[in-house]
Amino acid sequence: MVDFEQIFSERASKMERSEIREILKLIQQGDVISFAGGLPNPEAFPIEATKKIINENLDEMGEKVLQYGSTEGVNPLRKELAKLMRDRGMDVDHENILITHGSQQALDLLSKVLLNPGDKILVGSPTYLGATGAFKAFEGEMETVEVREDGMDMDLLDRKLRQMKVKGELPKFIYVVLTFQNPSGATMTAEKRERLLDIASKYDILIVEDSPYSHLRYEGEKMPHLMSMDTEERVVRLETFSKILAPGFRIAWMTGPEELIEKMVIAKQATDLCTNPFGQYVAYKYLSEGIMDEHLENIKELYNKKRLTMLDSMEEHFPDEVEWNRPEGGMFIWAELPKHVDTREMFEKAVDEKVAYVVGDAFYVDDGGNNTMRLNYTHSSEEEIKRGIKALSKVIKEEIEMAEKKEESPIAP
Repeated sequence: MVDFEQIFSERASKMERSEIREILKLIQQGDVISFAGGLPNPEAFPIEATKKIINENLDEMGEKVLQYGSTEGVNPLRKELAKLMRDRGMDVDHENILITHGSQQALDLLSKVLLNPGDKILVGSPTYLGATGAFKAFEGEMETVEVREDGMDMDLLDRKLRQMKVKGELPKFIYVVLTFQNPSGATMTAEKRERLLDIASKYDILIVEDSPYSHLRYEGEKMPHLMSMDTEERVVRLETFSKILAPGFRIAWMTGPEELIEKMVIAKQATDLCTNPFGQYVAYKYLSEGIMDEHLENIKELYNKKRLTMLDSMEEHFPDEVEWNRPEGGMFIWAELPKHVDTREMFEKAVDEKVAYVVGDAFYVDDGGNNTMRLNYTHSSEEEIKRGIKALSKVIKEEIEMAEKKEESPIAP
């Protein structure tokens, strides 16, 4: 038998499984109501429209859609995406766009072309764990700045970068999810976005903005896109069709300076040569024929009902000691329990009651978040949301009572 532990690379030996993927494996029983995954609802999948588009594509250009494509992505889609972004105030051309196999591949490729072992990256606390997994895989070292309800704390960010500059350890880039952040649901204000750009310019640092949820706004004022405010080509933007079309296509796109895109293309050629053209041409038709606009409105109506159902159910059932935010869009609600309650210890009890969530500490690079949880409202039905929140509130109340009794118990001599 081969002893693989002896032949794995040092890099491979440090790789870890995704915590969320492992949690999802634990709750595959059909009777568990899961608020854990960031899954779109199958009701949002445009099956009939997709059938029509696929048949049209096969009839009109079957040789193209079934053939290899260029590494950069098929030009019709890239041009439509550039038009979409220009309509949203971002001054880009299709040459600034690389089509990737989901945003996770973009994070992997960025790490590959930007990070040397030991390089610093600055991330929020909490932050998306898929990103931290990619950075760790290429041996990047993360520094954190607290994320508040209105986004990353800019005073702390400036102070952190000043300290890092003194040590000669400025990060290669700042990674942010500015709109309906995963996991916290936080959205950075326009004023903070302006200041973020000023700080990045001051220290001459790249900003990587991951933006999978910006199309999913249900209420409130739209925030300006960071790239539309950028005058120095300092912003790299990641977007995806996974949340607004279907994750099964695995189609996403990265927008950035041409020099960076060119290096990413070279890195991608060593990975998979090209993202699947079949799915790209489907996405192209959705955009070019205006189908996406109507589809987005349907998704937002569906998800907003679920969001309001979860918020109302939490208001009705959760104990007063629990606090949570009210995100204006996206897919998640972030809840904070009393400090003495550990949501990781509570998780199995919740699963016993047939409900699941993601433990908050999974999203912290440093210690923290032990008393927090992320709740997804898009995947479950409204009835499941009501039953699941009621069951979860029962577990939370019992856990709070038990934790309070422990604190009150005298310590044995």
